[in-house]
Amino acid sequence: MNIGMTAVFVTALSVAGLALASESSPYAGEESREIKALSKSEIDGLLAGKGMGYGKAAELNGYPGPAHVLELGDELSLTASQRQETEIVFAQMETAAKALGADLVAAERALDQAFRSKKIDESSLSELVKNIGDAESRLRVVHLRAHLQQTEILNDQQISKYMALRGYSRAGHGNHHKHHHGR
Repeated sequence: MNIGMTAVFVTALSVAGLALASESSPYAGEESREIKALSKSEIDGLLAGKGMGYGKAAELNGYPGPAHVLELGDELSLTASQRQETEIVFAQMETAAKALGADLVAAERALDQAFRSKKIDESSLSELVKNIGDAESRLRVVHLRAHLQQTEILNDQQISKYMALRGYSRAGHGNHHKHHHGR
């Protein structure tokens, strides 16, 4: 190989190496987060009692959520009684979800702080992660329970209309409606 070819080869390798080195992690920029594992919008949503996808297993299988039922109340032709019962289910869910969301944020903050302070070991790691899992599972139950309760309030036609209004295909709808006691 002559000197010119060697220089071109070395330059090409250097450029390729720099290109690879400059590719950043998908986490780049997240190191400045207050709690590394949660975005600001996730923290805000948890503290506000938002759904955060915790009710998705119910929602996508034909179990409406109370927040969306209230939003679609006119289209669903809710009776005054159904609206009142839905408001109660929503208020109970939101209250519990806010408290549990705060617990989950606090648990994530504790894990983050343990790593940040370099005061973490196998024992504390297991306990901190268990606390996160417990808070998250309780939060998910609250959201899923609200979907179950909501399904008891609506009739089959309202549930079908809800699914259509939300843009869901009938394929994921399931046959659970035979088991509810809606009006």
